Amino acid sequence: MSTKGKSIHALVILMFTQFISGGVTNTKGIVLDQVEKDLGLDMSQFGLVVFIFQLGFTLASVLIGYYTDKKGLRIMTVIGSIVMGIGFLGTGFAPNITFFLGFYMIVGFGLGSLGVASNAIIPSAYPDKQNRMFNLAMGVYGLGMVVFPQFLNFLFQFASWRYFYIGIAASLIAVIIYVTSTNFPDGRAEKIDIKAFIPMLKDAQFVFLMVFLMLEVSAEVSFMNFFPSYLKGLDLGGMSTADKEAMVAGILSLFSVFFMIGRLGVAYLTNWINERIILIVFSIGSVVMIGISFLFANSFPWLFAGAGFFFSTLFPTGTAFGTSISKAGGSALGLIYIAAGIGGGIAGYIVGIASEMFGKTGGFSVVLIFLALMTLTTFFMDTNKSNQAK
Repeated sequence: MSTKGKSIHALVILMFTQFISGGVTNTKGIVLDQVEKDLGLDMSQFGLVVFIFQLGFTLASVLIGYYTDKKGLRIMTVIGSIVMGIGFLGTGFAPNITFFLGFYMIVGFGLGSLGVASNAIIPSAYPDKQNRMFNLAMGVYGLGMVVFPQFLNFLFQFASWRYFYIGIAASLIAVIIYVTSTNFPDGRAEKIDIKAFIPMLKDAQFVFLMVFLMLEVSAEVSFMNFFPSYLKGLDLGGMSTADKEAMVAGILSLFSVFFMIGRLGVAYLTNWINERIILIVFSIGSVVMIGISFLFANSFPWLFAGAGFFFSTLFPTGTAFGTSISKAGGSALGLIYIAAGIGGGIAGYIVGIASEMFGKTGGFSVVLIFLALMTLTTFFMDTNKSNQAK
């Protein structure tokens, strides 16, 4: 088959996996809110679920990246789909919390696996159009973030969350069949050299970046996972539970629209504006936006959606900051994913414990602490002070 044919097959898989990944990532909080009622999760266990998911995701980012470099794209895409399918099938049929926790870690591992494979598809299939295709993939990921909350709000009116996860597992069978029956590109992930971690960890600028990303992902993961429970815990003028669930879906979808606009818009601004300035401005904006939203939460909760615009560019711009000061791009990305995974996992557990101790509003307000500390970190970040860039 021609190179063009391979590229088309790769594009189909890329768009599908990005759509699913965006949708699942943006609806974990909505689903876990349903699981809380079905299996009897308390808020500390809720946080443990988030921790377990992030742990699986982080392990996949490192291990699957290594094996994709060794074994090739087709094999690892199939393995990632199988792992993710087993995870979703297991969580869909989980009879209790113990089984749910175990399989939810597998879901995180599978989602991380497909993320690594998806990132390797573009350089392999579209070496001359990488920026354009990464933007397209980002747009499809955002589309999943917008569509899935609305779909789940409709689904939960007559069906259990279990059907959603089982349905995703079934759809991954089609991915496996497609990848194994077509002429798929034999791409490789960018190699990770563990030894390259040492000079990065000795560089104060890279350490500041890791702290920044840990706090950024902590805030983002906490928001996405705990916002549904937080909003449903508010009075909102005596609004019914069903209306609150519809509002949660609407706010998360609008959040995702702002998220897409921010990512696509700022991608072009980086040609003229320094990464450090972008990080400072958008970090301050996120603190202010979330702070104002808390003040008016009972009267106008839709303000929370505006945070999507400020969250949108923090992780990709931070990633660009890290790769720009490192001489080993693949290893820098590996360390970045580890920092992000640690941040997201620990944050979920902290917010879960805080919610159990101080109520859902008290727990959710920890997001502001993460954002404030993150913003403080940006003032110490400067590529010109990196000892790796010299």
